[in-house]
Amino acid sequence: MQLHVLAFASAVKLDVDACMSDKEDAPAPAPSPDVTQAWVNLMRAQQRLLALIEHDLKAAGLPGLGWYDVLWELSRAHGGRLRPFEIEERTLLAQYNLSRLIDRLEREGLVERQVFDDDGRGRWVVITEKGRALRSTMWDVYARAIAKHVGARLPDAGAAQLADLLSRLL
Repeated sequence: MQLHVLAFASAVKLDVDACMSDKEDAPAPAPSPDVTQAWVNLMRAQQRLLALIEHDLKAAGLPGLGWYDVLWELSRAHGGRLRPFEIEERTLLAQYNLSRLIDRLEREGLVERQVFDDDGRGRWVVITEKGRALRSTMWDVYARAIAKHVGARLPDAGAAQLADLLSRLL
């Protein structure tokens, strides 16, 4: 269980130090059984739902959610472009994974790298029309997967309540 907690904390870029007490010698209070169970259920639900959605994308012959996340962030950015560190900040992808993913997206013609006009050293990552089309195709499958794996099990009122509860953790 501890490995899953650490992996999730890394994936969501939790700043563990920020969550710790100011006093280094003060022990952290133990979570209540209800809080611990909420954490376990959250981790299990996250892993299960991601696996199911990834499976649905793969079954449709589409790439995984990492591709969608990058293309989504680029498509909604001003001018369809972001710097790599901005993509990293907006997604759950670590920098080393993101660099390789951007390389693959570029090889597929889904994004282009463009030099900054002002200094020539940095690069923009810019979504192409082919990238926009793939994101749209992926969304069709992704949306159905969300409806199937979440919406079919959780009525709208329950979904709104869950969204509200989870927003308190952000």
